[in-house]
Amino acid sequence: MADAQTPNPHKGRTGLDRIVHAAGYSLDGLRSAHRHESAFRQEFWLAVLMLPAAFWLGRSWVETALLAGSVLLVLVVELLNSAVEAAVDRISLDLHELAKRAKDYGSAAVLLSLLLAGGIWAAALFDRWAA
Repeated sequence: MADAQTPNPHKGRTGLDRIVHAAGYSLDGLRSAHRHESAFRQEFWLAVLMLPAAFWLGRSWVETALLAGSVLLVLVVELLNSAVEAAVDRISLDLHELAKRAKDYGSAAVLLSLLLAGGIWAAALFDRWAA
């Protein structure tokens, strides 16, 4: 284990070089999630449909931002959940109460983000057609 005085060899990039590499790692993460995570893939394709719909359904920039933001939040939480699952599985594939708890917490976070997005979209649709 490295001590506090030893510099991290993976943290040597600065400026534009760091930004370019960080963007590449981010794109790698999105491609990997799309390829390996069926839940992310499903949510991604829903987002492809829902993001343009947010601009049509939203009656103000605030509504549009809430609609689009709730969809993007689901993708963000799904990526974090997938990261937790990958890290837990990297440590051990053995059944363990703490591993189960970590994965269950991630799954619960995804559920809450889906409920939030569903509530925002339901309210916007109700406001659009029930009024």
